[in-house]
Amino acid sequence: MVALNINGEVRSLDVPADMPLLWALRDILALTGTKFGCGIAQCGACTVHMDGKPVRSCRLPVGAIGPRRITTIEGVGSRAAGAKVQKAWLDLEVIQCGYCQSGQIMSATALLETIPDPDDQDIDAAMAGNICRCGTYLRIREAIKRAAKS
Repeated sequence: MVALNINGEVRSLDVPADMPLLWALRDILALTGTKFGCGIAQCGACTVHMDGKPVRSCRLPVGAIGPRRITTIEGVGSRAAGAKVQKAWLDLEVIQCGYCQSGQIMSATALLETIPDPDDQDIDAAMAGNICRCGTYLRIREAIKRAAKS
């Protein structure tokens, strides 16, 4: 048994300790907002927060998490920065295909929780590991700036 604090709720899971968090979230807990992209922690689609920091869940074994708090896209809107980012995403119609967007939102939220008024360099550094095949990078940048100002 592995106990995980997911979106403020401690859940006990009967899974192997080496199971990637992504599969525990999607297959065991039915939290399917976090996406599988590449499986090698390079694309950012699987990004969640661990104690407020963005991490790639596709390569993070559940046995390595311990008591740290995990926040997924399903829970990030309950935090002030997450709600602002989600609203800006909708207002600016950032989403095209949408597949990468949960990871993008998670990275953007972590950025704003660390740097409330980021400049372009801050945004580039924070979002560098998130790939958008549709190329919505300009809308993503604008949404982050809008969320910061709201």
